[in-house]
Amino acid sequence: RWLWKNYQHVLAFHFAIQEINKNPHLLPNMSLGYQFYNGFPSDQFTLWSTLHWLSGQGIFAPNYNCKKQDKSVAIIAGTTATFSAEIGTLLELYKIPQITYGPFDPLLSDKDRFPSLYQMATSDSSVVHGMISLLLHFGWTWVALFVSDDMKGEQFLRYFETEMVKKGLCVAFTQKLPATKRLYASTDITFMTGISLSSANVHILYGEVRSLINVDFAGEYFLTVGKTYRALHSFHGGFSFSPRKGEIPGLKHFLKTVDPSHYPEDFYFTKLWFHIFTCLPSGSLCGEIGDCPPNTSLEFSPGDIDIMTLSDSSYFIYNAVYAVAHALHKMFLEKVEMGSLGDAAQPKLLPWQLHPLLKKIQFRNSAGYDISFHETRHDVVQYDIQNIVNFPVGLGLMVNIGKFFSKSSHDQALVINEEMIEWPIAFKKTPQSVCSQSCGPGFRKVPQEGRPTFPIRQVETVSIPTDNSTYPNMERNRCLPKLVTFLAFEESLGMALACMALCFSVLTAAILWVFVKHRDTPIVKANNRTLSYILLITLLLCFLCSLLFLGRPNTATCLLQQITFGLVFTVAVSTVLAKTITVILAFKVTKPGRTIRRLLVSGASNSVIPICFLIQLALCGIWLGTSPPFIDTDAHSEHGHIILVCNKGSATAFYCVLGYLGSLALASFTVAFLARNLPDTFNEAKFLTFSMLVFCSVWVTFLPVYHSTKGKVMVAVEVFSILASSVGLLGCIFLPKCYIILLRPERNSLKGLKKRASSKGF
Repeated sequence: RWLWKNYQHVLAFHFAIQEINKNPHLLPNMSLGYQFYNGFPSDQFTLWSTLHWLSGQGIFAPNYNCKKQDKSVAIIAGTTATFSAEIGTLLELYKIPQITYGPFDPLLSDKDRFPSLYQMATSDSSVVHGMISLLLHFGWTWVALFVSDDMKGEQFLRYFETEMVKKGLCVAFTQKLPATKRLYASTDITFMTGISLSSANVHILYGEVRSLINVDFAGEYFLTVGKTYRALHSFHGGFSFSPRKGEIPGLKHFLKTVDPSHYPEDFYFTKLWFHIFTCLPSGSLCGEIGDCPPNTSLEFSPGDIDIMTLSDSSYFIYNAVYAVAHALHKMFLEKVEMGSLGDAAQPKLLPWQLHPLLKKIQFRNSAGYDISFHETRHDVVQYDIQNIVNFPVGLGLMVNIGKFFSKSSHDQALVINEEMIEWPIAFKKTPQSVCSQSCGPGFRKVPQEGRPTFPIRQVETVSIPTDNSTYPNMERNRCLPKLVTFLAFEESLGMALACMALCFSVLTAAILWVFVKHRDTPIVKANNRTLSYILLITLLLCFLCSLLFLGRPNTATCLLQQITFGLVFTVAVSTVLAKTITVILAFKVTKPGRTIRRLLVSGASNSVIPICFLIQLALCGIWLGTSPPFIDTDAHSEHGHIILVCNKGSATAFYCVLGYLGSLALASFTVAFLARNLPDTFNEAKFLTFSMLVFCSVWVTFLPVYHSTKGKVMVAVEVFSILASSVGLLGCIFLPKCYIILLRPERNSLKGLKKRASSKGF
């Protein structure tokens, strides 16, 4: 595939040689000669051309030069860094200066590897700042990157991503393209697939672009907009960054008037002319090919070739020829001053003699720009920003729409003329490329789960209400404040739970009054009335502690809720355990010779209560000391409301308290179950067993239900579990006794007991 636009490089070279040879002040009485060699994108052809030039004959003879009169002292080469590096390794053996006209590459700046190589292009590190300034100017925060898969592309990518983080920009994805393509091969499909799958509307293409994909534009740094292309070569509406270059006087006139008859030895010029005009200048070739009209000119070349628009490489070639000419001029002046010029007609020149002069060379070209190879030239950089106008496909215009100046990272300026920009066909106005569309009033952005995030920075987002304290109205055009709510006494659920707690508290107090009033009756005395009093008082506190969960939470209630619940229920369950142990000891004491009588008389079983209480108290103390409960808000469980809740602080501590309580209940159930069949008139082991069964069932059911609810319902579930388990203990243990005390008093007297015993004995 012929890249005919590159022939402008040859014409710029011809023009520079022609100017120098006509200049009486530069190399006077001398003419610059030259040779052209075509550079194919192939390692084999690259080395072939280089060896052919070095040896000067068809059969290559390394280290032998057959040329006698036309020995060259410098070579100007390289549209790509790979090409320059390949021939540079070979040229370095002979210390032949190589001046490259391709884009700047840090690899070629390594003077240890390429001491004889000079780059006309300046460092392109500032192009990163230029691109980011352009992105910020249009508000483009979501971009895709296509870079060459080489050291230069890697350096650009690393630096570009670092600067994007600083400016709050995001990379949608990164695609590396092979740095060099095989002849007739392409990575265009990879490039187009990446664009079609990208969620971004802006794509940055960095590298030696023609070696990455098939394009017909001169340039290295492209920023494309949109995804709609009639053809891959379109790029219509995109932007290109190119180093600032001046207008070379006389070049356009030269390009308008030149034709193949001026350089008949150049076969490629003739082929280009015929390709464009399907004719040749008069007398060029055989008569079978028609002659062109007199006014035929490269000025009328099609847009995809566009010989008239000066490319970066052509500008660098023009300057490179002048750099060599100035170096030679200075060398001849020094020889004249020293009287060692030798044969004036054939002065002896060696390539390595140019190096000291090229390193120090400094001149101003005809466009008014200072040219040198000194490192300071990288300090001040200026880029032209060009808009690609390529609709219909093949138009291929590069229109200057702005500039970017950079003296340092803190002294930069971007100038854009938006009225001149031609956007892609799919966009009627300035395109947008953001990670998500802007939210309207009443919404904000938050990260989506399952989407990738960058160390940097922003991710793809969705819109939700502006913040946790507001929610959108029905029209979704403004935010409304959320109502603060909690499980209050005034609402139906809170009122129902509070009434239940108070009713059962009154019932518990009434039962306690009955037991105190009938404290000397056999049924009360037989079941350790002290433990019964303790259990009833504890159950009364259990019912009342549920009220701490109702109403507006505060720091005090949040601290007391779980701690009071854990301690009070520990006393209740340990009391049941003590009552069960008392029943077992009572039956063991009937056997003679047992020492258990002392344990029963001394009330040793009652010591279970303070021991269990102290263990639970220690757990609660650790809880309060490490991560105590605190007031929290739940803004998501109920639409338009913020629910005040008590956060437990440490879920581990809460489940430790609950787990310890469950282990006590399980121990009480086990002991009561084993003592359920002991013979006695008032043996309450069966009632204790059933009460513990109800207690365990309630709290086993509580766990899954508690975890599946949120907000006020979660609080209500815990309150209901407290009430249900307390009612289970109260009903199973004390209601049967109250039934006998109040409704069957004859069974609660000494006479009735004797009568029942005698009837059983009979």
